[in-house]
Amino acid sequence: MPIISIRVDEKLKQRMDELSYINWSEVIRRKIEEVIEEEEKKRKKGAKDYKKIAEASLRSYEFFLAYGGKKSEETIREWRERNWQ
Repeated sequence: MPIISIRVDEKLKQRMDELSYINWSEVIRRKIEEVIEEEEKKRKKGAKDYKKIAEASLRSYEFFLAYGGKKSEETIREWRERNWQ
């Protein structure tokens, strides 16, 4: 099994020593596993659907071309001006 090391300040080390019956390696190992599992869940929830992203990008480009290749701000401004006249 690989070995990793961590640094803690003196006060924390003293407090750990007072609780010497606790297996600190196991505590740290469990916490590392917990953090990894949480991060993996976040990744799965936030997984990107590249097919949908590509489709949205294509629709956006088609919209861009359909309105004369103008920036969205320009198109919105034109629509507002038409409605206010």
